[in-house]
Amino acid sequence: MINPMSLAGETIVITGAAQGIGKAVADLAYNLGASVVLIDLQEDALEVAASDYAAERVLTCAGSVGDANFIKVAFDCAVERFGTLNGLVNSAGIIRPAMIENMTEEQWRQVIDVNLTGSYYCVQAFGRIALEQAKAGHSARRSIVNISSDAGRMGTIGQINYSAAKSGLFGITMSAAREWAKHDIRSNAICFGVVETTMTETVRGKKFREGLLARIPMARWSSVEEAAQPICFFLSAASSYITGQVISVDGGGFMSA
Repeated sequence: MINPMSLAGETIVITGAAQGIGKAVADLAYNLGASVVLIDLQEDALEVAASDYAAERVLTCAGSVGDANFIKVAFDCAVERFGTLNGLVNSAGIIRPAMIENMTEEQWRQVIDVNLTGSYYCVQAFGRIALEQAKAGHSARRSIVNISSDAGRMGTIGQINYSAAKSGLFGITMSAAREWAKHDIRSNAICFGVVETTMTETVRGKKFREGLLARIPMARWSSVEEAAQPICFFLSAASSYITGQVISVDGGGFMSA
């Protein structure tokens, strides 16, 4: 039986891969047959994460996605190791909460540098490699998945930097889709609501829990494993005619026609 979600023989680059959604994506992509390139700032956690996979199907690159030179080197190493790159998942992200009137320039810049500019660097690096390979006649499927947030659609209190970055990913996603569709390089974004990760511990706490759950029709958070499934759908042949789309995976928290 053909599995349209199979990633057998493919290579997927995942940022923020040491924990949370990024690690769950790496686990699922690996179990669907892919080799995985794990990028994260936390070197020790990255090595622990990589220990779950066969050595011949994993590559780790420790560094900041906000460093353009590091990203270039990491992607070059991935190509040298595995040859063709088939997928990119931009999952790296940080938060630096503050109300607008109290936010410092550093808090603004840190979040924009990682969540938005870092995603751009990765999209650019992946696109350059994918275009070169496509023009050389390599027929491999290629897909970019940017991890955004409902905060980018609706705004959020105390995180204008995060909302701005996540909203900016929509433009990156759709621009890449328009520029590269003719080369069969797809680009989509997923907006999550509240996923059970370390980053959301505060909002899932007693102070905010009931108010947030009341706005989610399914009345629960998403697990990281549940979040990984639509991401791998966008990486796979099951979504081969979908590009330039932004969808919410949030238990119904955001609905639009």
